[in-house]
Amino acid sequence: MNNNDIMEREEIFSKVLRAGRRTYFFDVRATKADDYYLTITESKKFTNDDGSFHYKKHKIYIYKEDFSEFKDILAEMTDYIIEKKGNEVISERHQKDFKKSYEVENTLESSTNDNTHKSTESFTDVDFDDI
Repeated sequence: MNNNDIMEREEIFSKVLRAGRRTYFFDVRATKADDYYLTITESKKFTNDDGSFHYKKHKIYIYKEDFSEFKDILAEMTDYIIEKKGNEVISERHQKDFKKSYEVENTLESSTNDNTHKSTESFTDVDFDDI
């Protein structure tokens, strides 16, 4: 068997999920006995100080005899997370306006120490007689 035959066997069916710095690869592969199994690969991009980058990859193999239990446990775990925390992403990395607690405290302290009340300056006075 040449290299092209090996590559064709390994590329039976694939899907890719891009999620920020992470990419997940779902690949159906074949054993030597020509049975199928699933690999899930997480690839995460890291940037070096000099601007270059590298990827770290983690791979798991899931065989047919484990599919049913794996699928059941995965569904149970994801349902649990959604039930307890909802669908909203609350990770600081996903919030563009996220400020660490000490940054918020410093901002609050500096605004309360300032004698001007900037918080009301953004409001517009409305005279309801004009309506």
